[in-house]
Formats: sequence, C-alpha cells, structure tokens
Amino acid sequence: MNENPAFDAIKKDIDENDVVLFMKGTPMFPQCGFSAAVVQVLTHLGVKFKGVNVLADAALRDGIKQFSNWPTIPQLYVKGEFVGGCDIVREMAEAGELQQLMDEKKVAMAN
Repeated sequence: MNENPAFDAIKKDIDENDVVLFMKGTPMFPQCGFSAAVVQVLTHLGVKFKGVNVLADAALRDGIKQFSNWPTIPQLYVKGEFVGGCDIVREMAEAGELQQLMDEKKVAMAN
C-alpha cells in the first residue's frame, strides 16, 4: 500500500481531537480569509478545536487534500468525520446544522 507519510500525522490529529481544523495559519493568526471564516464560526459556536497549520509543512498541505479527497483548505473534521470546507461549514452554521452536528457528536465546548 503506497500511503502518504503525512497520513499518519493527519490520522493522529483526527483521532486525538474531537474537532480538527486543517487551515492556513493558526486559529489566533489565520493566513487566509476562508480559514479565518471557519475559525470565526467555530469560535462563535463555542467549540473547542485544534487548528493545524498546513503552511508549516508542504507534505501535510498536499497530504490533507489526498487524505480527504477534497481540493481546498480549510478542512474541518468532527469526531473523525470529514465535514467540509469553508462554504459548507458556513452554510451548515447558518442553517443550524453545525450546532446540531456538534450536539449529536457530543463535542466538548470551550469554557
């Protein structure tokens, strides 16, 4: 099996954290508007999440796209499940579906 070496790090982050956002930059200093928008949505919902800066590692940046078979970043994972990118997260948040997903998955909220 010819698996990308970055997959191990990606799987580890997804397995060890309820909510993981693979993004450009960090939650405190996003490096693109789409990443910033998803951080804002998660922060507004009060969701505790781990931000992974894909700009720090080219293998990770390419690897996450192959891992999810999704061409863009940011990418949001909740309890190991790929949710989507910025547009999907924003649409789900506006429809109340993102909060519902967090509740259903019993995601920890930031206090």
